[in-house]
Amino acid sequence: MLKKRCVIYAKDIQRITGRSERYSHEVLKKIRNLVDKEKGQFVTVAEFSAFSGIPEEELQEYLY
Repeated sequence: MLKKRCVIYAKDIQRITGRSERYSHEVLKKIRNLVDKEKGQFVTVAEFSAFSGIPEEELQEYLY
């Protein structure tokens, strides 16, 4: 059975947006601040989807 990831990384954001690594880290930082997470905590695909406005189904195409 194929399992889908629930965590998104800066490299994923780079692939999705075509922006730089620095931009991707800033996006993750903004999301953590919005959802009140600590520095080392993971950001989920659902949280990124809500932040970016991109449906989760479309995001899953970019995640291996």
